[in-house]
Amino acid sequence: MLRTPRPPRQSGQERQASLIQAATRLFAKKGFNGTTTKEIAKAAGISEALVFKHFPTKRALYAAILAEKVTINELLGAIEASAQKQDDRRVFTLIAGYRIRPGADPTLLRLLLFSALEGHELSDMFFGKHHKVFYDYLAAYIQARIEDGAFRQVDPLLAARAFIGMVVHHRLLHEIFGVRMDRSYDETVSTYVDIFLQGLVATAAPGRARKSRARA
Repeated sequence: MLRTPRPPRQSGQERQASLIQAATRLFAKKGFNGTTTKEIAKAAGISEALVFKHFPTKRALYAAILAEKVTINELLGAIEASAQKQDDRRVFTLIAGYRIRPGADPTLLRLLLFSALEGHELSDMFFGKHHKVFYDYLAAYIQARIEDGAFRQVDPLLAARAFIGMVVHHRLLHEIFGVRMDRSYDETVSTYVDIFLQGLVATAAPGRARKSRARA
């Protein structure tokens, strides 16, 4: 009689990775307060004792998830390279494209919302590493371009929040409320960047401007 071969045992690193993956799904679905270590252990297919062996507290596990999810150093490097070239469109496209792209992790936004709504102590860390870093960087870039004379006089921080807010709202619609996208990812990003950089008010052609002054 043939014996069914046992699946290979996971290494400690593999077990920790699968544990983080299982916990992420639960935290994104039920929040930090609504998820128990017993549920996490069951979802990961391990004992609750093993959960505590890798992470002594639920807080430590949550912190590990946030640290794994927030990896933006490479992106910031690409943004900085474009900023040095004063390539405005590329800077804004990189930021919007990071949020709006095929295969974007839908759990990240849910984790952020749950951590904020529950008043979790790690929500400030999450916000600082995943959102505030973009606000601050983009505000500084907008200020520099105002001083260059490339952008008109505006509050740079409010402008940065306006752009990122537009993009985050898009993600809320499509990832949380399930609204279907009616444009491709690239077209969507390009449209948002165009609207922000060019504004909605059409610049009057010289001929039209003269006629307006004549009627006045």
